[in-house]
Amino acid sequence: MPLPSYSGSPLGDDGLLERGASVRVRQTLGDYIHKVRLLRPNARLYLSSVILTGLGFGVYRLLFNFYILSQGYAESFLGTLITVNSLVALLGALPAGFVSDALGRKPTLLLGSTLSVASVVGVVLWRSPAGFVTMNVLSGLGQSLIGVTGAPFMAENSSEEERSYLFSFSFGLQTVAGFAGNWLGGRLPTWIGAARMVAATSTTAYAGALLVVALVNGSSLLPLSLLNQDRLARASRSLFAPFQYARRKPRQLARMIGPMWVTALGAGLLMPFVNVFYRVNHGRPDATIGTLFAIGSLAMGLGLFAAPPLADRLGKIRMVVITQALSIPFLFLMGFAPWFWLSALAYLVRLALMNMSGPVYQAFVMEHVEPGARATVASLVSMSWNFGWAFSPQLSGWIQDRYGFGPVFVGTGAAYIVAVFLYYWFFARRRAAEKIPLRSPT
Repeated sequence: MPLPSYSGSPLGDDGLLERGASVRVRQTLGDYIHKVRLLRPNARLYLSSVILTGLGFGVYRLLFNFYILSQGYAESFLGTLITVNSLVALLGALPAGFVSDALGRKPTLLLGSTLSVASVVGVVLWRSPAGFVTMNVLSGLGQSLIGVTGAPFMAENSSEEERSYLFSFSFGLQTVAGFAGNWLGGRLPTWIGAARMVAATSTTAYAGALLVVALVNGSSLLPLSLLNQDRLARASRSLFAPFQYARRKPRQLARMIGPMWVTALGAGLLMPFVNVFYRVNHGRPDATIGTLFAIGSLAMGLGLFAAPPLADRLGKIRMVVITQALSIPFLFLMGFAPWFWLSALAYLVRLALMNMSGPVYQAFVMEHVEPGARATVASLVSMSWNFGWAFSPQLSGWIQDRYGFGPVFVGTGAAYIVAVFLYYWFFARRRAAEKIPLRSPT
């Protein structure tokens, strides 16, 4: 029996759907451009600095592990260095919050960036276990100052309308710049090795590449020096603010920090060693790994740019739960796929899904605390993240030496599953989570 004919719009159902989709795309793009134009001069200068540091970090992230291993150190020592870095960042978070409030956001960002640059130069000039540990202490201090100050600075230099976009742009531009950095990092040792007539995998080649990192990161100080000084009221700068806030609102603080802490425990097991995983388990050279990291940075950056309108549509916390949950199967596929191409594809998808929610969640947290408590909460959030990274890499290095990467992937996946459940339990199971205030209006 023939289906009844439909005499509707001459465009037909497909035409109407295409027209509606086109209108929605134009509206979304228009809203996106409008939000970007709302960014203030301070925010734009900060983003310029982020691009430069992202470029340098892309090179550093790829090559530092290889630089240490090229000198004959074991993976366990590498895990120790990563642990030292994160432990110092953990212990320095609260003092960094005090410094940020006392000096202001601009001087603190400049100080943190200067320490980070100095630490890169130091690992090249002081090649001994004591030197590497000392420079990782310096790097951890710099990370604390930058990490604790960045979120309050962006919150104080944006309105609620464009805040998610600024946070996502900060992460997105850094990772897209990391795309170029990863690509450059995969080739710099070859170029420097050829110029110095040494092997591309030699300590000399890696050291030269790290000096390029110091030069690029040093240039990020220029836009930071042009920032307008913040005007945080002295009354809101209390030495005991972190303890007062924790005492007044322990439940709210635990809900905000708990899921990130569990995520950090899992991430610290695996993320610092992904380049080692692809070299050891799949036998890939530096250039191939650098290309994969570069594509990963680009994929993550694109995901971060797409995150704000997605959060507008789904709600911030619901987006966090959905994207992080979807990333977990790709994590296991990455670790246990028998072919490099399949593992690499899973790595890219997992990277984009897992990380696109990070800045959206940070914006959510900053929106739900009093302005005077933002540096405090940022300090405690930073502590929760670095607490996981301070201990997991050391454990991971020990596991790798004895059992390989299989248990590492299982441990990371288990931690991510628990974290997603906590996000859901604390926030997403309540309808319209973002519309239920976590604090009294001010």
